[in-house]
Amino acid sequence: MTTTPHDLGPDFLQDQHGTFALLRETGPVREILTPQGQRMWMVTRYQEAREALTDPALSKDIHTARARFDPYTLALAGLDIGGALSEHLLNSDPPEHTRLRRHIGRAFTSRRVRELRPRIEQVAATLLDDLAALGEADLLSVYAFPLPITIICDLLGVPKEDQDDFRSWSTSMARLDSEQAGAAAMALAGYLGQLVAAKRAAPGDDLLSDLVTAGDNPLNDREMLAMAFLLLVAGHETTVNLIGNAVLALHRNPEQRDLLRARPDLLPGAVEEFLRYDGPITLATVRFALRGTEVGGVPIPEGDFVLVSLAGANRDEDRFPHAEDLRVDQDATGHLAFGHGAHHCVGAPLARLEAEIAIGALLARFPDLTVVGDPAQLRWRGAMLLHGLETLPVRI
Repeated sequence: MTTTPHDLGPDFLQDQHGTFALLRETGPVREILTPQGQRMWMVTRYQEAREALTDPALSKDIHTARARFDPYTLALAGLDIGGALSEHLLNSDPPEHTRLRRHIGRAFTSRRVRELRPRIEQVAATLLDDLAALGEADLLSVYAFPLPITIICDLLGVPKEDQDDFRSWSTSMARLDSEQAGAAAMALAGYLGQLVAAKRAAPGDDLLSDLVTAGDNPLNDREMLAMAFLLLVAGHETTVNLIGNAVLALHRNPEQRDLLRARPDLLPGAVEEFLRYDGPITLATVRFALRGTEVGGVPIPEGDFVLVSLAGANRDEDRFPHAEDLRVDQDATGHLAFGHGAHHCVGAPLARLEAEIAIGALLARFPDLTVVGDPAQLRWRGAMLLHGLETLPVRI
């Protein structure tokens, strides 16, 4: 295997699938140089990705990371945005991760999520009325964003008038501009601190209130702040990008769009295919080697950072034949869009249901919806981990 780091370069985000295909050809694991200049190992094949996602030698624990690395290195690696906001589920290892996850696991069971269907359908219908009145608009702004942010804010008890702020904060935090991301993180932390305090003082009928009033090993203030941050950001970003990416994929594959219109019963399976084909998360969050280990036979020295490419693994033809093609009627189960192992996304059932309802309602209501302009000119957001469009102009 070649040992020269592959420089992702500034154009990586505009052609991530081409980059991952190239890396898969050279081996399962390759040392890379991120656009920020950080050397890391990147895993791009399916079997090795599953192996890395469950390797106990590859840690995500923020406290251990802070003890081992200087703040600049952690910020450059994207592992630490500072303060309590970084001390969440995704930055912890078992048994601490198990304890934190137990607090929110009950809120996202399949049964609890199914009970949200009427509310999600209601929100989708209202937003489609808004789109109908406009005739032409950015689908992300008028539909893909407000649907999941409304639902997650309902669950957490966030006032409606504050919901638009989260789009700005989460978008800024995902970008490569560390100064902009830091300012957004501070603003969000301040708001969430006030929200958690308000829930402690006057609990309501929402998930945050349930968390602050839990009598069995309750979360402390820092843990509550981190949990609220993770739920708000992860609870809508995944679905925003999933909806947008799916609509673009269907526009580029009209025969698949027509098949899905004719066979709405395919929708649940089609959502799995959208997740596999062009999912909302490019990379799992950063891991670091607690000790020397191997992934796919490639030595990973102690202290090195590792990125697992979920998007790359999902287009590995050794696991998914015809992986470069969108096929809404094929079995895409087993994809890694929501991760694998202990860190498999706890909100996956909600994201799946929101996408199924949103895409199905959109196709049924506006069968002639088209993307405005040249799809090749659309730009992907400047975010290493997230995979979503900056805008998606459509005409009904």
